[in-house]
Amino acid sequence: MGLLALGTALDWPDAQKHANQVREWGIKQLLEIWNKAKHKEHDAMLWGDEIEYLVVKYCKDEPKVLLSLRQADILKALAADEELSDKGGCVPALQELESQRLNPLPVFHPEFGRFMLEATPGKPWGIGFKELLGVEPDMKNRRKIAKEHMQPEEYPITLTTFPRLGVPGVFTDPYYPPSGPKLRSQFVPDEIANPHIRFPTLAANIRWRRGRKVQVNVPVFHDKNTPNPWKDPTVNYDLHNWPEDDDVRNGAAPDNFIHMDAMAFGMGSCCLQITFQAKNIIEGRRMYDQLSPIGPIMLALTAATPIYKGFLADTDVRWNQISRAVDDRTPEELGEKPLKTSRWRIPKSRYASNSTYISTDERLRQEYFDPNLVIDEKIKAELLEGGMDDRLATHFAHLFIRDPIVIFSEDLKELDLTKADHFENIQSTNWQHMRFKPPPPGSDIGWRVEFRPMEIQITDFENAAFAVFMVLITRAILSFDLNFYIPILKVDENMETAHARDAVLEKKFYFRKNPFPNRPVRSSATSRSGSPTTSRPPTPFGPVEDEYTLMSVDEIINGSSSDEHSFPGLVPIVESYLDSVNVDVQTRCELSSYLDLVRMRASGELWTAAKWIRHFVDEHPGYNHDSAVTDEVNKSLVSAVIDIGDREQEGKGWKDLPIPNIEHLLGRFRTTGGCGS
Repeated sequence: MGLLALGTALDWPDAQKHANQVREWGIKQLLEIWNKAKHKEHDAMLWGDEIEYLVVKYCKDEPKVLLSLRQADILKALAADEELSDKGGCVPALQELESQRLNPLPVFHPEFGRFMLEATPGKPWGIGFKELLGVEPDMKNRRKIAKEHMQPEEYPITLTTFPRLGVPGVFTDPYYPPSGPKLRSQFVPDEIANPHIRFPTLAANIRWRRGRKVQVNVPVFHDKNTPNPWKDPTVNYDLHNWPEDDDVRNGAAPDNFIHMDAMAFGMGSCCLQITFQAKNIIEGRRMYDQLSPIGPIMLALTAATPIYKGFLADTDVRWNQISRAVDDRTPEELGEKPLKTSRWRIPKSRYASNSTYISTDERLRQEYFDPNLVIDEKIKAELLEGGMDDRLATHFAHLFIRDPIVIFSEDLKELDLTKADHFENIQSTNWQHMRFKPPPPGSDIGWRVEFRPMEIQITDFENAAFAVFMVLITRAILSFDLNFYIPILKVDENMETAHARDAVLEKKFYFRKNPFPNRPVRSSATSRSGSPTTSRPPTPFGPVEDEYTLMSVDEIINGSSSDEHSFPGLVPIVESYLDSVNVDVQTRCELSSYLDLVRMRASGELWTAAKWIRHFVDEHPGYNHDSAVTDEVNKSLVSAVIDIGDREQEGKGWKDLPIPNIEHLLGRFRTTGGCGS
C-alpha cells in the first residue's frame, strides 16, 4: 500500500455528488499519462514482492493468542531506526544485510488492519538469476527486522487470516467492544481498522452505498459432530444499535454459513503479491494477459485459509471472502431490483477476477472476450478520441463503471494533470486478480503488471519459492512467446473452482492444451511421466473449444502425456527456459529447490497450508469435531507457526520440530544443508 493521502474525507451522500467529477478528471489524468508514456521503451526488467504479516500477541502462560493493534507504534519504531541508519548508524539487522550483500533495508507499510504490516524489498529485484537467490534471505530479514521492533511477546506471522477474528469476547490487544459507528459490525470494533481516515471512510461508504452491511458468508465445514443444519452461534439476532442490525433478521445469516459483516473480515487477510515492470507497454499488456489464466491455478496451489471466525470453513482460499467484504453494489446493480437509479447491473464485486484481456497479440481472438462485459461507453469514446486503442480503452471503461468510494474534498478544487490521484481513486479500488499499472506521473517507473491471487505461506522459504516460480514462468512466457489464452469466462470459473476444499488435488481447471506459438519449438523438457516434449505443433486456429480442456493442477504444473491430452507442464517449461539461458550449476541447483516445492505441492506429495491446518485442528486433543476452533486449539496452531518461523530464522530447518505433519507441509527442504536440501 502506497502513501496515504491526508484530507477531509466525504461521507457517501456527499461523495456520491462528486463521483462523475472524479471519473471525468481521472480519465483526463489517464490520457495525460498515456500520451506521455505510451512510447516508453527499454525500461529495466524489474520486479518486486509484497509480504503481509499478522501481528499476534503470544505468551506461553496466557490462555489466548490475541491480535496486537500496535501497527502505528511498530511503524514508528521502524521509521526511527531507518532515520538512524540514514545518519550513519547501523542496526544489527542492517549489518547482517550488508554482510550478505542483499537489498537495502526493506520498506514497511501500513495495511487495512491495525494488526497487519506489509513489507517490500528496499529496491526492486533485477533480471539476474543470482538475484533470485537473494529473495529468501531478504524475506527472512524483513521478518527479523519487524520482530526486533515489536514487544517481546509480539510476533509477525504469515497466516492469511487470524483464526478467531470476530469471535465473541476478547481477541485483540487492547480490547474494544464491537458495533462502532463506521463498521457497525456486531463482531469487530471500528478500532480494528487502521485509524487513517481513508480506511474507516472506505468501510463506512461501502456499507452506505450498498444500503446494508456487507455479507461475508462462508460455508461451514461439516464434521462428524457438526449439526445439520448449522446455525452460526455467534450471531446475535437481538441487536438494535443500528438500522443495519436488521440485516441478520432479514436473512443475511443463512443456515450452514459462517456469517461475517464487515470489511475487516476480507481486507484483514494477508497475501503474497508480485509486481513486474515490463520493458514497454506492449510487453506489459502481454504479461497481463498471459498471467491471467495462471492466476486461479496459483490461488489453488497456495491455498491457506480454512478457518474463519473460529470455525472450519468448507473452502480453502480467501478470495471470495475479500470480494464480499468490499462489495458495494446496490440491490439494483446486483439484479435484486429493477434498474431505476443505478446505471446498469454489475455481475462482479469490485474485488474479483479479471473481466477482459488487453494485449495487442494477434492470437487474442474475439471468442476469448466476455460478450456481456459492462463498460461506460461515454468513457470509452473519450479514451478512443484521446488516441487509446480499443482493447485498452475497453479495459479502463470497464474499471470506470465503479464509483469512487473515498473522496477528499481538497482534491476537488482543481484538476492537476501532473498527478494521478483521481485516476488511482478508481484504478486502485478495482481489486482484480491482475492489475495493469501505468507509470506514475513524473517518475522513471515503467508499465507494470501486478499478480495478486496468491495466498501468503507460513514460511519465508515457501513465499520465496512461489515468488521465484512466478518470475521464472513470466520470463519463460516472454522468451518462448507462450500462449495461455482461454475464454475469460473460463478464468472466472477457474477462480470459483479454486475455492473448493483441497481443490489442488480434487478439482480440474480449464487450461490451454498447447501453449506454444505458431511455430515449432524445440524443448528439452520432459513431463513427469518421462515423455519428451520436443517439437510442439503450432497453435491451432479452429474452434475455440478445441484449444482448452479440463486439467488437474498436477497436470498443469508438472505435465501430462495421457491419451486424452498432452501438456508439457509449467515447471518443465521453466526448466527448459533455464536450460536455454545457461544458468550456472550452483544457481540452477538452488533454484531447483523452489521448483521442487511447487512441483510437490501440485502433485500432493506436500500439503497446502490449508490442508496442514485442517489436519492440525482435526488431530488436536481439544477439538470436538464440531467445526469449532477454540482458543486452546488456536493457541496451539499459532504456537506451531511461531516455532516454525523461529527455526527458520535460526537456519536449522524443521526436521526435529515436534509439530504434527510438519514433514507433509515442508518435507525435507532446508533441513540438511547444502544446495537443494
